[in-house]
This record gives sequence, C-alpha cells and structure tokens, in this order.
Amino acid sequence: MTPSTQPPAAFRPGYQFASDNTAGMSPAAWAAIERANADSVASYGDDPWTTRACDLIRELFEYPADIFFVFNGTAANSLALAAMCQSYHAILCHDLAHIETDECGAPEFFSNGTKLLLLSGPHGKLTPEGIAHAVERRRDIHYPKPRVVSITQATELSTVYSIADLARISEACNRHNLRLHMDGARFANAVAALGVQPKQITWQVGVDVLCLGGTKNGVGIGEAVVFFRKELAEEFAYRCKQAGQLASKMRYLTAPWVGLLEGGAWLTNAQLANAAAARLEKGFKTIPAIEVLGTRQANAVFVKMPTALAAGLRGRGWCFYDFIGSGGCRFMCSWATTDADIDAVLSDAREIALTVSSAPGSPG
Repeated sequence: MTPSTQPPAAFRPGYQFASDNTAGMSPAAWAAIERANADSVASYGDDPWTTRACDLIRELFEYPADIFFVFNGTAANSLALAAMCQSYHAILCHDLAHIETDECGAPEFFSNGTKLLLLSGPHGKLTPEGIAHAVERRRDIHYPKPRVVSITQATELSTVYSIADLARISEACNRHNLRLHMDGARFANAVAALGVQPKQITWQVGVDVLCLGGTKNGVGIGEAVVFFRKELAEEFAYRCKQAGQLASKMRYLTAPWVGLLEGGAWLTNAQLANAAAARLEKGFKTIPAIEVLGTRQANAVFVKMPTALAAGLRGRGWCFYDFIGSGGCRFMCSWATTDADIDAVLSDAREIALTVSSAPGSPG
C-alpha cells in the first residue's frame, strides 16, 4: 500500500497561530541543508558547515564567542544555566519565563537541583528592583544563594527589553555578583523590533550567555548556545555529550544557520513575523468583541474574546493557545504567516462575533 502524501484531515495550512514552531523551514535554511547533503564530511561537528556557522555567529555579534549547537531550547537553556551555577545556587527569573513554565523541571535537573526563584514584573520583564529584593531578602546559609539572572528576549508576552532596560539589569547583576543568561528563543524578533545591532543587546550590556533561537526563526531543528564569557564554556562540550545533545551528523543542525545568516534571512524572517503580528493586532482592534491585551512589540498578539467566539474560531480550524502568558488567547505569527492568513482569520472572527453578539442572552 502506498503511503498517503496528503496531510491529516484536521490540518489546514495557514490556520496555525498556535506557535511559530508550526512553520516549515525557511527556504534559505532548506537550500543549505540540500547543499550540506551533497557530500560526506567529518562527524560530531568537525566539519566545514559547523565551522562556518560558528564564524557567522561570531561575525553577527562582533565577538569571539564560544558556540555550541543543541537540538532544542530546553537543552540550550538548561545546560547553559547548569554551566553558570552550582546545585546550591538559585536562578532568578520571571514567573512567566519558559524555563519555569515549560521546561518540565529540566533546568533544575541538569544543574543537580539549582532552585528557580520566581519574580514578577510588568510586561513579562524583570526589573532591577525585583532582582535586588530577591538577593537581599535573605543572605543566610539556609537559603539558596542567588547566582544567575535569566531574562527572555523577546518575552513570553511579546515585549522586548530595550538597551536601557538591559543596562539597568546588568548593573544590578554586577552589584550583586550575578551572572546574566538570556533565553533568546525569539532573539531575532527582538532585534527586528528594536532596530539594533545584536551586540547592543548582548555582550555590550553584560549578557554572559545567550541561547540563540533557530527553530522559531526558520531552521528545522537546533539552537545555538553562545558564550560571551568564555570561562563558562569550559567543558561545556561534555555537558552536551552527556545530555544527548551532540549530533553525530552535526552539519544538519548547523548548515541551516549558514543559510539564514549568510544572506540575512534571519533578520528578514523576524521582520516578516513581527509585521504579520502588527497587521493581526490592528485587525483585532476593529472587532468590538475582541480586546487586545498588553503592548505587542514582537510576533505574538494576546487578546481577550468571548468563549463562544474562541470556540467558533477553533471550530473552523484555527489553532491558537489560551494557556500561555497572563490570560487571554495568544496568536503567534511566524516568518511564513501571510497577509492572506491574517485576513482570513480576521474575516472569520468578524463573522463569528456578529453571530455571538446576536445570540439570545448575549450582552449588548
């Protein structure tokens, strides 16, 4: 029996606003994979594609960083944090941070028990005052010692840390002898939103380690761990191997980075995703039944809508989450989201909203 080449019946191309992980590979990344597949090369990262990818990342940041490639963001964040602290230390992060809500305890596991201390902050961002309070509230030996601050750029609420924000956080870290980790799953979206050079929001403002997102930016599989503080990278290769993150055919992780970085697709992809979210946000604001939440700066839009409207959209095949962030429904745009996709979901939302508002017993 010949396997079917048709997608599952429930799958509707263009109806995916659940995550930017749902998009396929960027054409530039895909083309690089095809080129990498043409020849046999050395394994475990000792190949020209991996060397080129590392060089391009160093050029991007204008810094001689140490770089490692892993399969996913959970490994990138968890292993990077483990390299920055001991088991009796604490990691300060926002209570909405991905390392707290979506890593299944991996940061604690790989660091042999390091505790996450959760802080609040407006718009999904940490504040210097919150960091200082967390450090100063207790200094006795019975309490885990704060050692690392982890920030997310762009944040889980689709906001970004400005250069000034990061400088203030870095100053707080220096004052309290804390290391600074950046979860950059959507780092490219933050660069596009701010219109800055990558170095301006990383090593120039004191970031020690960046987990640079590739999957959400257009590669198929893989993230890069970028060490600006080189001593933290000592023996990191062993951590990767022990955690099952050393790819034997490493070129399939690294070639897509070459494709994205050589021609600038990494930034173009982020700009496309951000622009799609801006278009969607503008459209949602024209629908009385929908309330746009927060201040969008990156590629996700959060909205509040009647339960019947959300159910109606899902009934027509639209996919989006309502359990990420601080309430509401999240519509995430990717590099592949088109104007037609956005216009279609807005059209359905308007049509369903009219039905909902005219239903017996509905308010207004």
